[in-house]
Amino acid sequence: MKTIAETLNDLVSSAFEQCDLSKELGSVTLSNRPDLCHYQSNGAFLGAKTNKMSPMVIANKIKSILEKEDAFSEVAVVAPGFINLSISDIFIVEFINEMLSDEYLGIPQVGKHQTVIIDYGGPNIAKPLHVGHLRSAIIGEAIKRMAKATGYTTIGDIHLGDWGMPIGLIMAELEEREIALASGVLEWKNIAQHLSTNLLNEIYPFASKKSKENVAFKRRAQKITRDLQNGHEEYVAVWKKIVQISVMDFRKSYTKLNVDFDLWSGESDSQKYIPELIEILSEKCLIYKSHGAMVVDVDDPADSPTTPPIIIKKSDGSSLYSTTDLATIIQRQKELKPDKCWYVVDNRQSLHFKQVFRCARKADLIPQNVELEFLGFGTINGIDGKPYKTRDGNVMKLSDLLSLALSEAVAKSQTSGYINLNNRQQRINAEKISVAAIKFGDLINNRSKDYVFDLDKFLAADGKTGAYLLYTVSRINSIQTRIGEYLSEYRLSGIYSDYERQILLHILSVGDVFKTAIDEKSPHYICEIAYQIALSFSKFYSNTKIISEVNEEKKSSWLSLLSLTRTFLIELLYVLGIEPVEHM
Repeated sequence: MKTIAETLNDLVSSAFEQCDLSKELGSVTLSNRPDLCHYQSNGAFLGAKTNKMSPMVIANKIKSILEKEDAFSEVAVVAPGFINLSISDIFIVEFINEMLSDEYLGIPQVGKHQTVIIDYGGPNIAKPLHVGHLRSAIIGEAIKRMAKATGYTTIGDIHLGDWGMPIGLIMAELEEREIALASGVLEWKNIAQHLSTNLLNEIYPFASKKSKENVAFKRRAQKITRDLQNGHEEYVAVWKKIVQISVMDFRKSYTKLNVDFDLWSGESDSQKYIPELIEILSEKCLIYKSHGAMVVDVDDPADSPTTPPIIIKKSDGSSLYSTTDLATIIQRQKELKPDKCWYVVDNRQSLHFKQVFRCARKADLIPQNVELEFLGFGTINGIDGKPYKTRDGNVMKLSDLLSLALSEAVAKSQTSGYINLNNRQQRINAEKISVAAIKFGDLINNRSKDYVFDLDKFLAADGKTGAYLLYTVSRINSIQTRIGEYLSEYRLSGIYSDYERQILLHILSVGDVFKTAIDEKSPHYICEIAYQIALSFSKFYSNTKIISEVNEEKKSSWLSLLSLTRTFLIELLYVLGIEPVEHM
């Protein structure tokens, strides 16, 4: 079905046409003065320029036509030519009922018959997830769910970093430790048997630091990396074990965050396409040698500053992220044939993806109509405005962050009393609240901006927080429990107060909000409309005696309003990857 803005656009555009003016002038937007009207049209100003007429004359002509439409309770012209539109209650109720009967709840299916791959997550194996991995995971998951809600066939790919120098560093250190323990006898099978998450998490930072101080060790790690990429049997066997251990560890944190990947692919999966990549670049005379490395020029004359060449192969013949990212583009095109590929990555990787996308276009690795888009996000900062770290100055592990949020949620529940069930259920609720706090606290911000991570603020039971949204759903559940009615089907009979009207006007806009959110690939629009619905419901609840109402028709309509508010809030929370709490 059409969104409310599209429906009003059609009505206003038709009015302009009836006045022998271009229907393109009939664009309608949300009013920037909601105290005066719901929507507005500024088409009279543009029409005045092209038709040499006064904006007020045009606006009044449009008004005389629109006043006859049942959709509007009032059409007002305000100097010097604004057309203010207030929607009638009858139209609001009819439109809401139509949304409820629509299988998509009025969410426009703009992605129908299109497949989009969302590349997000991107952790490196053998290293623990840390706070820096949070945004990619939860923003990517929300964008994937937004895309699915708007009709796309979605494929979420974690794209593991499993094939580069970090693996060589780990193996070089494992090798040295095994030789020292075994008096010179190296047994890779024995190494593989004793690998664990804790051991890998300890070895990588140790080996990384060691490579900066020990040139011979670094060269050994580089050689191991190259040999692994060339299929060294023993290295490959240990590498597979490292991947297995890492993935099992990653899944624990991602599951807690309600983040689910369709593909657990890695850089290594694109390895078989690297020869084809080199061949294509060679045939098109794009690749050449520079200081021993193989590179491709991707600079554009309009670039300022210039864009450096992209390195395809290092001087020692090993691959880089750029190599595997380009090979992955070939792989996805051959195996999945997507219409779009969206990369949810830290803003600091923008240059890298600019180089990758340009190289892919120059080499025609994918059809020109396949979209490649970089969706950058900002950093998480502490209250001091600096990148978020632990008290001792280290980068916090993601598992530790989740544990901290859970502890704070439990502590807050004990003091505020907004969780008052038995201990087991209390912990389940606290887990949901802690995750909602983290995710909403992040997603309410424009993804491209940095934001301050303030857990105490995120866990607040009022304001723009995940806890507030969960509390609103829980409040509706409690009312329905007290009344003993859970409506499986509901329809509004009318609007009896401005409090109801405000809820319904926000729900009316959900379809348009989804269009904007998916167009900009930014979940903060979904967060904002969820909060506005919850806030307007709270005002309605505080000023309405639902249970004691004697007018059965009014009471029935209010119960329908409760149910439809709950329906839309749960849908919006689901898109954000947040689970509701039954009771708080």
